[in-house]
Amino acid sequence: KESTWLKMSFSRLKTVTTFKPLLSSYCQSSNVLLRSGTLGGKPLGTWINRLKRWQSGSKTDSSTSKKHDSTSEPVGSETSSSGDVSSNDSSLNESEKLLMEKEELLKQKDVEISDIKDKYLRSLAEIENTRKRLTRQIEDARLFGIQGFSRDILDVADVLEKAVESVPETELRKDVNPQLFSLFEGLKMTDTQLKNVFQKNGLVRINPIGEAFDPAFHEALFEIPGENPGTVGVVSKVGYILNGRTIRPAIVGVIKAIEPSEDT
Repeated sequence: KESTWLKMSFSRLKTVTTFKPLLSSYCQSSNVLLRSGTLGGKPLGTWINRLKRWQSGSKTDSSTSKKHDSTSEPVGSETSSSGDVSSNDSSLNESEKLLMEKEELLKQKDVEISDIKDKYLRSLAEIENTRKRLTRQIEDARLFGIQGFSRDILDVADVLEKAVESVPETELRKDVNPQLFSLFEGLKMTDTQLKNVFQKNGLVRINPIGEAFDPAFHEALFEIPGENPGTVGVVSKVGYILNGRTIRPAIVGVIKAIEPSEDT
């Protein structure tokens, strides 16, 4: 059986160069075959030595093919390396384009943010100005809401004051004319109460007799010669100020300097 197996193995090894497993298994069992005798008139050792030489030759051929493969590998590696370089260059170009696009987008965003911030600050300033203007208007309405009414009632106060001043003192005796005396006392009390109401609501009377002329509070109607020129000498109608604002200037006559006569 071993001789038949050896013949078959050898014949197959001559025709099939890739039959390495069978050759390896035979070489491993060569010690057993050496004790079996001869094959084809030749000792088994001769066949075994041939098979071993065949195995060593196949190993040499395989190492040579490996060397050939290793020597031919650089050409492919060079080709693959050149392909890698070109692919790396294209990837770098794409990365640079992406970076440039991102930078442009960032610049556009910065411009938009700056524009939005400017509009926001302008809106805040406009809102603050509107708030201040409305606050001032509300305060003015609170202080000067009665300005029109005050102008109208000043005429009533003037008439009442003239009525009080027109009563002669000789007639103001209770035993002589008690009805006139009672009427005068009522007018006088009404005038006093009206002046208190004016003062309570911020309406102050201006009677600038002897004061320096001020066009913000006085209206000069005529001039009279006298000492202290530039001062108010006569008050034709008193003025009134409502919370610091002149609602009616005082009608006055201003003193002017006395001109020297020709005789002097």
